Amino acid sequence: MAPIDVSDHADSNHFLGKAAAVVDALTSASLARWAPIPLRLIVGFGFAQHGFAKLLRGPDDFTGILHALGMPAPKFLALLTIGTEIIGGLFVLLGALIPLVSIPMAIVALVAIFTVHWQYGFSSIKLQAITPHGAHFGEPGYETDLLYLACLVALVLGGSGPFAVDNWLFRKIGAFRQRS
Repeated sequence: MAPIDVSDHADSNHFLGKAAAVVDALTSASLARWAPIPLRLIVGFGFAQHGFAKLLRGPDDFTGILHALGMPAPKFLALLTIGTEIIGGLFVLLGALIPLVSIPMAIVALVAIFTVHWQYGFSSIKLQAITPHGAHFGEPGYETDLLYLACLVALVLGGSGPFAVDNWLFRKIGAFRQRS
């Protein structure tokens, strides 16, 4: 039977101790407060990008899609959706009025889930073929919309984090209330 090398055991304990220290540091309250930043960047940019894409293609193209889906007042809904995506996206990027702008943004995501993506299932990535021209994918499911909704909920419940307009706004409101 080979003797047990105690130095290896000590090194693994040292490594585990260092790993635990890193995990503690990453999950500390001071670092966790930064968690909303990537959520704001991804959700804000994603929504704004979708809105700008619809706007640049021409609102009439999106109106035609809504009409084909049987949506009422498709021209009005097209403009409302584009505005919600662009303005809501920019507000989320800035961390401004997140609880308020999240409501119409969530409605847009839910309508997209139930009118477009539901029939294609959960997954947003459906590889159908790889040809000499590249990969070809099928219609996306509702996975991405659910991720957007989860991020909006996290921002509403957890706050918009550092460098958010909401922080400045709430300080101003608090100062105004104290003067009254």
